[in-house]
This record gives sequence, structure tokens and C-alpha cells, in this order.
Amino acid sequence: MSGMSDREKAFENKFAHDEELKFKALSRRNKLAGLWAAEMLGREDRNAYAREVIVADFAEPGHEDVFRKLRHDFDAAGIAVSDAEIRMKMLDLLTEASAQVENQ
Repeated sequence: MSGMSDREKAFENKFAHDEELKFKALSRRNKLAGLWAAEMLGREDRNAYAREVIVADFAEPGHEDVFRKLRHDFDAAGIAVSDAEIRMKMLDLLTEASAQVENQ
């Protein structure tokens, strides 16, 4: 029975580790998206705006809250960026963020 218990514990540990990496990658993606958007928006304090984007992600599960924040801010600034461009950038940045987190 000890072997099965050890195996279960190993799976639980791997799951917890994978979830932590996923959380870190999504948080990093949000920061990178915030920095990207801040540059396009002409924000002087890019890091402050990136923090706003990170906080926006806690509004609800999933990434739609981040998309909506970016969409709203681009619209408010009169910057023409399509929904598809924002979503593609978020996807590209998630790939980049995942690589960064894995290489830490």
C-alpha cells in the first residue's frame, strides 16, 4: 500500500507544481500584455499600467477580464486595435511567458 500512497502523493505534487507554473505563466503574460499595451497607449509609467492589467485578471475566472480591460483602454484612447490582434498578442505573450517561467 505504501507504493500506491507514494504514487498518489507524487501525482498530487506534480499537479500542484503544474498549477503553480500555470499561474505564474498567466501572471507573467498579463504583465507582458500590460507593458505592450502601455507602450501603445503612450503611458509613461508602463509598470503601473502592467500592474493594473494583472489586477484586472482577478475580476473573474479566465482571461476575458484582461481582454476587456485592454479593449476598453484602447477604445478610450482611440487606438485602432482589433479584437483579433489583442487576442493573438495575448496568445503570443502566453507562449513567451511560459518559456520564461520554465527557464527560471
